Amino acid sequence: MGSKLNLNFELVEESRKAAQNIALDTQEFIERHTTVAVERTICRLLGIDGVDEFGVPLPNVVVDNIKNGNGLSMGSAYFIGNAVVNTNLTPQEIALKVSKGEMDLTRLQAADIFDIKLKINSIAKETVDKIKSNRANREEYLNRFGDKQGPYLYVIVATGNIYEDITQAVAAAKQGADIIAVIRTTGQSLLDYVPYGATTEGFGGTFATQENFRLMRKALDEVGEELGRYIRLCNYCSGLCMPEIAAMGALERLDVMLNDALYGILFRDINMKRTLVDQHFSRIINGFAGVIINTGEDNYLTTADAVEEAHTVLASQFINEQFALLAGLPEEQMGLGHAFEINPELKNGFLYELAQAQMAREIFPKAPLKYMPPTKFMTGNIFKGHVQDALFNMVTIMTNQKLHLLGMLTEAIHTPFMSDRALAIENARYIFNTMSDLGEEISFKDGGIIHNRANEVVEKAYELLKEIESIGLFKTLEKGIFAGIKRPIDGGKGLDGVVIKEKEYLNPFIELMLNDKANKGV
Repeated sequence: MGSKLNLNFELVEESRKAAQNIALDTQEFIERHTTVAVERTICRLLGIDGVDEFGVPLPNVVVDNIKNGNGLSMGSAYFIGNAVVNTNLTPQEIALKVSKGEMDLTRLQAADIFDIKLKINSIAKETVDKIKSNRANREEYLNRFGDKQGPYLYVIVATGNIYEDITQAVAAAKQGADIIAVIRTTGQSLLDYVPYGATTEGFGGTFATQENFRLMRKALDEVGEELGRYIRLCNYCSGLCMPEIAAMGALERLDVMLNDALYGILFRDINMKRTLVDQHFSRIINGFAGVIINTGEDNYLTTADAVEEAHTVLASQFINEQFALLAGLPEEQMGLGHAFEINPELKNGFLYELAQAQMAREIFPKAPLKYMPPTKFMTGNIFKGHVQDALFNMVTIMTNQKLHLLGMLTEAIHTPFMSDRALAIENARYIFNTMSDLGEEISFKDGGIIHNRANEVVEKAYELLKEIESIGLFKTLEKGIFAGIKRPIDGGKGLDGVVIKEKEYLNPFIELMLNDKANKGV
């Protein structure tokens, strides 16, 4: 189908080329570096789990041991593989010895590199096969139950207690939700370790732990069997442990992951060097595991004006698309983000929202776009809020958005009650049904407000991308072009966890995951 907006697709392709150059330029830095989080992720993927007697996660213990011995530039896989060759112990047994002070990985005799690679690749392949099996299980569920046509109804649970979250998630699934997002507790993105075990306390959300993932996945599978639907599970692999949480999600069959370095840089003051390196490995894992990533462009509009700065959202979507492709993520797994955040007092604001959403759909036709509800201008007036959410629902169905995060009429008042969620689902289902094919029935006036708005945003995004291409992404973030927030290149949290790789650096999972057919979108 042709463009309803008469978009200048030559300019779109030029924008894409500029974004590709931006990503490739940044990728040169990424390829030369590793981080403590990447190395902890490799430990987890090699089977290291649990905590020591002080509650410190064993992946942290192992990586700290290697870092203290100035060995991190070779990679944790090298030292663990060397220890396996030397001792014939498993990675988990080696980690326990390190935690008790019985082994220093950097002081063991160096084995032949061929033997190390052979051993570590054998162990890594077991984990890769498990993740492939999880992906196959998801496909089996979808083949058996069928997948939903039209938008996925995406709701959140955020009690702080995983068991209460499960109660609410099961209720939401029975009310009609398709995706359950377990909101992560406030501040977890700034922890440089992953908490362990099931958790029952959290402020504004629940800790992301592998056990919590396992418990929620099991509950959603059980209610899915009862309902005859596959219920997708979403969590967050942003922050200082981005790739670790991606690995945990892959091991426990999560389906959707919030996964965006720019969000962490801008809104959590995480060092840009650190999180861009972390993002690349996390996206390789998500791509291989069949996980849809959600990017965080919607957040720009919580601090910047949604009319004046709409082009920054599109520019960021272009850049995120290119970073995802470099990590082997197919377009069908790119939940590029945007939001319904224009001031409701603006005349013809709905037309601008419609233009922006239709533009995103036409520019990224294969992407399961993630569309966020109005939050910035929700006032506590639940009646007006419900109407704002209804208009948001209308744009979704008219422009074929896919991951539709439901707006709540009590936004800006409290964490939603189950009854609030039920009303939100009812509202969306009514509009999606009664307007199901409206988008196919309508066209937009040539030279009208919607056409002009969409093309203005494309032109501004192109100009911005050419500017970023000329100065590089790092300097762009220093200048505060996205969300009006400036971040220094050597500032923020986590910089001390960035390390330059040696020539012999070893990470078996990149090659195994990128070269496997399961990651080719088939």
